[in-house]
Amino acid sequence: IIFMVISQLSFSINDSIVKLIVQESNNKNSILNVIFVRGLITTFVIYLYLTLIQKKRIKNIIKNINYHKRGLFEVLTAFCFLTALVLLPVAEVYTLLMTNPFFVTIFAFFFLKEKVGLKRWCAVLFGFIGVIIVINPSIYTFNYLFFLPILAAIFLTIRDVTTKDISTKSNSFEIIFITSLLITLFSGVGSLFIEFSLGSYSLIKISISSFCLTVAYLFSVLTVFYAPLSLTASARYSVIIFGIIFGYLILGEEPSYSMLVGALVISLSGLFVIKREKDLGKIE
Repeated sequence: IIFMVISQLSFSINDSIVKLIVQESNNKNSILNVIFVRGLITTFVIYLYLTLIQKKRIKNIIKNINYHKRGLFEVLTAFCFLTALVLLPVAEVYTLLMTNPFFVTIFAFFFLKEKVGLKRWCAVLFGFIGVIIVINPSIYTFNYLFFLPILAAIFLTIRDVTTKDISTKSNSFEIIFITSLLITLFSGVGSLFIEFSLGSYSLIKISISSFCLTVAYLFSVLTVFYAPLSLTASARYSVIIFGIIFGYLILGEEPSYSMLVGALVISLSGLFVIKREKDLGKIE
């Protein structure tokens, strides 16, 4: 649980710094530049650790198809999440990202033909009400952007399940190396089509962001390896609190009343779904 909280803390600091850099550049497309440069630093540091400290052969790591499958879901998660991060308030993105427990329930019913009881459907409906409260249609013009954090939540869930199948005591850095490498490659290709608009001062912030991201990657993998997903899932909601705190301290984003109420509703809904899954023996 502590590992999960550390990972969410590190992710939230990293995300807030990334958004700050993009805002300072006055170019929303510069998110690709930021992710690419951050990825170069992160990937290089992990590469040095694997080769110099752990004495691993990078060629063998790159050949592992399972690492790439897991990394692909990380890339999809990052694409949806980072796009939303630039265009929506940080705390709201995190709140909508936490819809994954009840959103996965819906998919399990329609696509996996799982039986879903009345209590879980009520929790799903309750969570959906929380989403509506966060979005607050009376203030915002509804558009596709609100779907991006939810899509990210789906890919995030698949990523965690994939991680559970491949993680061991000795391959945590191998997994995050491939993850960082793939995100760097995809963002690098995207950066070819936009003007590079980052100053030297931004590199300092990107370095801090890279460190936070490495810590977040590491502890997210360790969390999945050392504990059942159901045990640590509830601790993932701590990212909403961190998002509110660092969104305010770093970006000056003040959470709205509707956002706070919606976050509470979604959190309670998600925790209930997790508890029901555990009571029914579907998760450990």
